Amino acid sequence: MLQELSADNLSEVVNENDTVIVQYSATWCGNCRIMKPKFKKLAGENNDVAFVIVDAEKYPESRKMATVDNLPTFATFKNGAFVNQIQTNKLDILKELVDEVTSN
Repeated sequence: MLQELSADNLSEVVNENDTVIVQYSATWCGNCRIMKPKFKKLAGENNDVAFVIVDAEKYPESRKMATVDNLPTFATFKNGAFVNQIQTNKLDILKELVDEVTSN
């Protein structure tokens, strides 16, 4: 499942799903635009995981759920709790993060 937040409600999404992977991005961020189709592809390969795209500038409460000081930031949540995060524009590093949270 892939969704782009249209409200500042990431906490609800995290609490409603067992495993959530978030891409924090912004419209001006070139690396975010590069990673977005790769993130969408991973979402298609992991049907039992909620993949969420969050505009880090529009949704400050959702942004606070991870330490977002560079974009894109990817964060994982399991059973409502923060697990890990990375800042990358490399697909193989993002895949490692996805594998880490989906294999547990």
